[in-house]
Amino acid sequence: MDAESHDVAAIDPALALGLQLEMRYREIYATAMADVPICNPALGVAATGFRTYGGRALGIVTTPWFMNLVAADLPDGVPTGPAATGTTLRVNLPAGEVEFIAGQLDAIGRIDSCSLFSPVFEFATMEAALETAEEAVRAFFDPATLEPPPAPPAAVNRRDLLRGHFRGREEASE
Repeated sequence: MDAESHDVAAIDPALALGLQLEMRYREIYATAMADVPICNPALGVAATGFRTYGGRALGIVTTPWFMNLVAADLPDGVPTGPAATGTTLRVNLPAGEVEFIAGQLDAIGRIDSCSLFSPVFEFATMEAALETAEEAVRAFFDPATLEPPPAPPAAVNRRDLLRGHFRGREEASE
């Protein structure tokens, strides 16, 4: 997050939590993940698009070893119900239902994660990773940016099949 984000974080608890996650994952990268081959050395740690949604902070965390959509309790918010680490949870977002895995992160507490990329070797630069994270945030929280699903194929019932009517439908659509 940039300097402007630090100013906003003083007001917005979701952005502040995003900054805390950045700091915590930087510590993890410098210690537990140092020299681990799964890490992409071209990437750093960043929190993208953090916002309050459903009483929790949601956003994307990018590290040299993963990019996850995360949900965490706000420090002054109502804590979510208990969930055993590793439990799959379904969260309704504007773009639809998303599955998260419940977990715990030292110095943060409960954090639920939805893996987007792991490992993250497909990103040659941090800029490319951040661009992807920004697009993902838009997709999760602004369903208007999603492409409409393809139209379902025309149904063919048994009567049409036996009469050969399905051919006319296929030819008309070509």
